[in-house]
Amino acid sequence: MAERRNTEDGGTEKPAWANLSAGLVTGAADDDPSGIATYSQVGAAFGYGMLWCIVVTMPLMIAIQAVSAGIGRVTGHGLMDGMRKYYPHRLVYALTASLVVANVINLAADIGAMGAALKLLIGGPALLYAAGFALLSLVLQVFIPFTRYAPLLKLLTLSLFAYVATVLVIGVPWLAVLKSVVLPPIHWNAQYAVGLVALPGTTISPYLFCWQAAQEVEEMTSSKRRKPLRRAPKQAPSALRRIGIDTTVGMVFSNLIAFFIILTAAIVLHAHGKVDIQTSAEAAEALRPLAGDLAFALFAAGIIGTGLLAVPVLAGATAYAAAGAFGQRSGLEYKPQNARFFYAVLIVASLAGIALNLTPLDPIKALYWSAVINGVTAVPLMIVMMLMGSRREVMGKFTMPWPLKIFGWLATVAMAAAAVVMFIGWGT
Repeated sequence: MAERRNTEDGGTEKPAWANLSAGLVTGAADDDPSGIATYSQVGAAFGYGMLWCIVVTMPLMIAIQAVSAGIGRVTGHGLMDGMRKYYPHRLVYALTASLVVANVINLAADIGAMGAALKLLIGGPALLYAAGFALLSLVLQVFIPFTRYAPLLKLLTLSLFAYVATVLVIGVPWLAVLKSVVLPPIHWNAQYAVGLVALPGTTISPYLFCWQAAQEVEEMTSSKRRKPLRRAPKQAPSALRRIGIDTTVGMVFSNLIAFFIILTAAIVLHAHGKVDIQTSAEAAEALRPLAGDLAFALFAAGIIGTGLLAVPVLAGATAYAAAGAFGQRSGLEYKPQNARFFYAVLIVASLAGIALNLTPLDPIKALYWSAVINGVTAVPLMIVMMLMGSRREVMGKFTMPWPLKIFGWLATVAMAAAAVVMFIGWGT
């Protein structure tokens, strides 16, 4: 038997599943209830017309997430911590403020969608279910150390297979699907332009950058051997190889699930004239008379499962960003009394998400626009990330390799172009 290579933790190589961590959880969390709603909306509105976008964004998403993970692993700091050190504080505060606003709206939408989905399945009070889910996630994050909580998040990624199962129970004209990916039927109107920025804004989201970089730092902190690569360059080959595999698997998984959700909405909803979907729960309910009880149940159960994964990621990313921007200690491995600011933001963001579901402002209908906000917010954040990843002052000898530079900048340009197209579409 061939000898196994040493790893960054000082032992021999672990099984493939054990090496999937921050990247897998980040990718899965991207397919949250608000993302499901956005995918359902564009699938219902445009049929197969936006499937090509998922194929195009996949390598771009892999690249930009690998950049964020690399910054965390090399420097030993989260994104906002690093930005605070090397860039004007006003810029960091502005980026953090826009990210917090988008995240809280997203949280409210996800919490509400989970409650609505459970009501569809078993009946009862949706708001009570929503608050229960949010409080459960909050309690787990506050009182369970990261080393014990991380495996639970990893396990929750399996809930996304509900959308693979949904596709399997409906008939799929794969030849027509392939044709639409190669020769997409593009619509030149404002609605399509908004969808174009909302879809990348859902798949390439600022909170994902903050979360994955922070998780690399968390895993480093909880390990006895891992050190920032600038201080422990011998760990680099194993660490960077793991990040590459973990991020690629996580983002491919994320985009495949998104593809399946759009496909389900296109085949079942768009084909039957149901072109206006506002929420993920509405998409699930619309499936029942058209695709049967099994497809409905799988779709609704998937909303709850993905929400249980995404809500702690959204709240955690908000807390990491705010703590980093203000130079405060952050980390789920710390006890609340040792990272008061971090946990205060975590708790306030979660409670704000619950509270928005009790106000006249409908956070579920706002989720589509939170994706648009994310799409616009992501551009300056991606620019700063790419500059950080290219600076020797920040990364030492571990600056980004040229493939990451090319695809990372392509991702940034694509997000900027999508935002410009949206604004032009609104103007006309």
